[in-house]
Amino acid sequence: MQGDMSGNDDATELARRALAHFQNRTTDRAPGQMRLPAAAYADPERYAREVQRVFRELPIAIALSLELPEPGSYKAETLMGIPLLVTRDESGTAHAFLNVCRHRGAIVCPAGSGRRKRFACPYHAWTYDLEGKLVGVYAAESFGEVDRETRPLTELHCAERAGVIFACLTPGIAFDIDAWLGDFKAKLDSLALDDWVVYEQRELDGPGWKATLDGYLEVYHHDSVHRSTVGQYTIGNLLVHDVYGPHQRLTFGRRNLPELETLPESEWRPDDYIRIIHSVFPNLSISGIVGGHCLVSQIFPGPTHETTVTRQTVLCSTAEQTPEWQDAARTFSEMTLQAVRDEDYAVVATIQAALPANANEEFLIGRNEPGVQHYHRTVDRVMNGDVSALRGAP
Repeated sequence: MQGDMSGNDDATELARRALAHFQNRTTDRAPGQMRLPAAAYADPERYAREVQRVFRELPIAIALSLELPEPGSYKAETLMGIPLLVTRDESGTAHAFLNVCRHRGAIVCPAGSGRRKRFACPYHAWTYDLEGKLVGVYAAESFGEVDRETRPLTELHCAERAGVIFACLTPGIAFDIDAWLGDFKAKLDSLALDDWVVYEQRELDGPGWKATLDGYLEVYHHDSVHRSTVGQYTIGNLLVHDVYGPHQRLTFGRRNLPELETLPESEWRPDDYIRIIHSVFPNLSISGIVGGHCLVSQIFPGPTHETTVTRQTVLCSTAEQTPEWQDAARTFSEMTLQAVRDEDYAVVATIQAALPANANEEFLIGRNEPGVQHYHRTVDRVMNGDVSALRGAP
């Protein structure tokens, strides 16, 4: 693997906690059950308010650093209906802009990625540089005077940490990324995300935001839903749960975990026996997998409360890309696609489809689902006005 999933000493402690749960047939638990109104999943007006506050006014993960590998790199994309242009300037600093010309509002750069120094609007050829500055006005003599200093691309507050580029999608809202990540940054740093290579990236349509994300935050369903995929390797209903402000780390026990009972701790290779998921609120899940593979998922609410778009990025080690490397990467990619699209999302789609039947006024979130509870409580904190504290606004 490219780096320890949590740091060696930390991983040993996580393995120790997971092994104790296996031996005692227990799991980390919340203090009590949580009653969650079904309206949290079904009310379109509530959905719109929450998307605005949670996904457009807080920092969210918009790209991985390795997607912009060098100065002059860019990526143009649309997230939740917002056209974005992410660049890395000549000094290596990442920027995020609304991908909209300041003349008549056309999309400046088509979707895609690559390298370039200038971005020319296809409508009237106004041109911008990697820092978003307006550097060229076509036929300036006949157009009339333009104060270029006042018409750069609209920049969004952006920061890069631990191999992830974060931005706030609402212009004018700033955040302190170090306050936002807090102690969780050290856990993300241990993944060494910059040191991987992208094997494959794809987008998956899915059901509603909350129902979709819930599945990333518990292992209670693994034995029933993932028997033929990841459930073969993970012990169901065994969770080691840690919280870092709004963020979470979920540690699962692998099926070979009982082997640690016969080994002295000095001989443990913890990452061979546990699986760690780092969940960055509100939309990023990084699943560290043994064997030189890692799955990064970015979950974005769709245009309605019944839809999401998930960007899946399959990362692989930088080992020599032999036929064996290709075969292992393809196998991992196909397995994760099946587990998420054909198993998780297929089941969760039935939840979304059944909500209009009003069979449940509320859902009961178990004590053995502390990650789900923590996520929903964090959403409630945001909606109750605790945005500045969570965002770490300067």
